[in-house]
Amino acid sequence: MKKTLNFLVEAKESGRRIACLTAYDFPMAKLLDDADLDFLLVGDSLGMVVLGYPDTTGVRMEDMLHHTRAVARGATKTWIVSDLPAGSYPSPEAGVENSVSLIEAGADAVKIEGGRECLRIVLAIRAAGIPVIGHLGMLPQRVREEGGYHIKGRSEAEAVSLIADAKALDEAGVSAVVLELVHPPVAEKISRSINIPTIGIGSGPSCDGQILVLHDVIGLFPWFRPRFAKARADLAAEVTRSAAEFVAATRAGEQG
Repeated sequence: MKKTLNFLVEAKESGRRIACLTAYDFPMAKLLDDADLDFLLVGDSLGMVVLGYPDTTGVRMEDMLHHTRAVARGATKTWIVSDLPAGSYPSPEAGVENSVSLIEAGADAVKIEGGRECLRIVLAIRAAGIPVIGHLGMLPQRVREEGGYHIKGRSEAEAVSLIADAKALDEAGVSAVVLELVHPPVAEKISRSINIPTIGIGSGPSCDGQILVLHDVIGLFPWFRPRFAKARADLAAEVTRSAAEFVAATRAGEQG
């Protein structure tokens, strides 16, 4: 049975750290469903690690719906959060429509990138009864206009703005906020100043939890792994090894 909406805030209040991973397909979701994760994120990072795009900006709603359905078929116990992809929330009406589509595809909540500039959209989605996860700091959907992936909050102005954004999202009723590549001292200040949990990715140890891309954790994307992600397996090498073993066995006349 899935957890109730308040479980993330309850985790913060109890001091239990929140652990989350991405998932993009049925078999991985089914395997991860038994790992006691707090939620699975069907992230638009699938654009890079599944579809081969250079960044997330090419991911569309049809991609997110396709992968959300697959994950929902595999994960029946774990909360599923799906990203609203770039271009899917130009207005509150579009944000609500696309959020409803993700919920109908099997998501339990949606994630949206941005702070005070997207409050109207967040409030509209919440008014429709859909849980929302926020996302501050480095915003992958804006990577091209920002000229790359940069740590946010190093300047006083950025730090003040991030804290204000986090407080605004908290007041708007989001269930948690992802902090991506936020300067760790600023991530700590944010975590202490809001009631909802902060879930860090490359933002230091003071967040209320952590989320990583599954492929980085299991070593299934060897071409690039961020410095803050620790590979706890090397599945890429195992795939190559077992495939090569199959080729050799087949050419030697073996079956199966």
